[in-house]
Amino acid sequence: MKVKGKMSLSSRLWLDRQMNDPYVKRAHREGYRSRAAYKLLEIDEKFKIIKKSKYIIDLGAAPGGWSQLLAQKSSEDAKIVAIDLLNFEELPKVQQFVGDFEDEANQKKIIEALGQKADLIVSDMAPSTVGHAQTDHLRIMNLVTSAYDFTLNTLAPGGAFVAKIFMGGKEKQFFERMKKDFAEASFFKPKSSRSVSVEIYVVGRKFLQPLL
Repeated sequence: MKVKGKMSLSSRLWLDRQMNDPYVKRAHREGYRSRAAYKLLEIDEKFKIIKKSKYIIDLGAAPGGWSQLLAQKSSEDAKIVAIDLLNFEELPKVQQFVGDFEDEANQKKIIEALGQKADLIVSDMAPSTVGHAQTDHLRIMNLVTSAYDFTLNTLAPGGAFVAKIFMGGKEKQFFERMKKDFAEASFFKPKSSRSVSVEIYVVGRKFLQPLL
């Protein structure tokens, strides 16, 4: 943000942090669209979720860093469906939708495009932050709950789920819910996630067959 032709202090600090961030430099050097790709890379190195997944959904995909990594590390015949409020440059194996994920019409488009149950659903979605920790926490928990409700109806038995949350208290209740739906559930903080950030990822593996 500029004020009377000058950059604000917060913008200057953000720019300095970006310019000095080793993961930003690495992303430029290695051709990734964002430093966020390394968060998913670390998650996959620990939990081994991408290679065995053929049908994948990426929620909150722009600018495409996670979709890019998913396309690289998945099998040649993998199918990836991505959605975000913002458009991003096309990627191989990725079918992209622009719109609000929480819109039921868009959820229907995702399911129809994939053509069958997903093996892996990932979400790096986050709402616009307002700077109030508890408000930001509640807003992202509402968003990840919507992603999770969608996942329960869209993920194949044995599949995996990854989502970003902000710590603030309600993540514990959410995690207890995950433990009932997945044989394995974990919290994970990638090294590429800034130490000052309250973000953490939940990882569910071996989705259990829903009871009829």
